[in-house]
Amino acid sequence: MITRLILASSSPYRQEILKKLGLPFEAIPPAISEIPRDREPPDALALRLATEKAWAVAHRHADSLVIGSDQVAWLDGKQLTKPMDRRNAIHQLRGARGRTVEFYTALCVANSTTGETKSDLDLCKVTFRCLSEEQIARYVDRDRPFDCAGGFKAEGLGIVLFERIEGEDPNALIGLPLIRLVRLLEAFGVGVL
Repeated sequence: MITRLILASSSPYRQEILKKLGLPFEAIPPAISEIPRDREPPDALALRLATEKAWAVAHRHADSLVIGSDQVAWLDGKQLTKPMDRRNAIHQLRGARGRTVEFYTALCVANSTTGETKSDLDLCKVTFRCLSEEQIARYVDRDRPFDCAGGFKAEGLGIVLFERIEGEDPNALIGLPLIRLVRLLEAFGVGVL
């Protein structure tokens, strides 16, 4: 019997998104390596990391459903990482202007009692506006998106960077596709409504 819902994440962004469902949950950091394998495609990387995160926590917590999620930002065959500082954020946004970045956001829900997993993947494409150096620097200084894949906060001022967003779920761009997550939770018997 499942007694707990756990989000395998230390991300405050994912925690805020999951709160929208109104389900009680705990957030526990998974502590895994997120280093890509040689020539690992972005969709496979996101799914692997989401699964590893879910099981890293599920193995330590009995009678739980554990949600793992990971996002990979991809441009021109290369992964865009969390910039971690102002210089890198400006560099990433400069490279993305006028172009489309693909965001692969994977989910894995692991049942620690039965060993069963269910996973899914969301693809969101974001076309960036052609902003000036000054506009990019002003954005970075105001929003400080140093811990966000791609170097922006879509839930904040980062929305002004975009020309267009193509995807099924606006939450996916922030890091947790709720539409897909609800389906996975329901498949395990967890009703949101």
